[in-house]
Amino acid sequence: MSAADIDSPRLRSERERLFGPGEHGQVRALVLALARPADWDVLGRVWKGVQDELGWPAPGIAVSGTDACQLWFSLADPLPPAQAHALLERLRQRYLAEVPAHRVELMPSADGARQVPRIPAALGEEAWSAYVAPDLAPVFAETPWLDIPPRAEGQAELLSRLRPISTAECAMLLPEVAERAAAPTAQGSAASAPAVAAPASAFTDPHAFLLQVMNDERVDMALRIEAAKALLGAPARGRATSASGTATSTRKKSAAPEVG
Repeated sequence: MSAADIDSPRLRSERERLFGPGEHGQVRALVLALARPADWDVLGRVWKGVQDELGWPAPGIAVSGTDACQLWFSLADPLPPAQAHALLERLRQRYLAEVPAHRVELMPSADGARQVPRIPAALGEEAWSAYVAPDLAPVFAETPWLDIPPRAEGQAELLSRLRPISTAECAMLLPEVAERAAAPTAQGSAASAPAVAAPASAFTDPHAFLLQVMNDERVDMALRIEAAKALLGAPARGRATSASGTATSTRKKSAAPEVG
């Protein structure tokens, strides 16, 4: 069975919803991969940390079909590859700074040459890449692949549970993302209103930046609302990092229903 056989209208729809490309080479799909070994105890800290500390939706989890476990992030608003890569690099620095660089792969690459792979796909006679459920991720630490083809409907079901990261949520880690999104609105306002001195835009504190976006009447209301949501969902400062607590499953990979 070829990779083309693992498909269905629902799976195509969910992939497009989450990971469909933007215009002019911009991207909505970001992948952080950990290999040699594909240690879910380590990668699980990232999966849990972005939810607990940044207020992001849960990223998708996949096995590469070769040597890595992956986290798949979807962006509500596409970014240029260089900025998408910078967002992943901030994640790496925050959660995987102690992991040797050769074990971590960030996709897309900054120059856009390395894009995210298609999943599911056949990587050998008995090796498939696939999206997997969080409770089954530990099963694949030593063998990050499926030995049978995943079901298209099962893959679509896993993707249907994911939500893209909003611009304001991205700004918790990379404030320049929101600055870039607000720029066209600010420029449009300047053409029809007297010039007003803009507040300083050099921020080192994401909370302060989001407060400015929320209170700036020149910024589009939708972005101000997203900033307010991000602030409401953000944990109190100084909150301790939660340890990874993923349950281990002993089910066989070839019989796991949540794999797809």
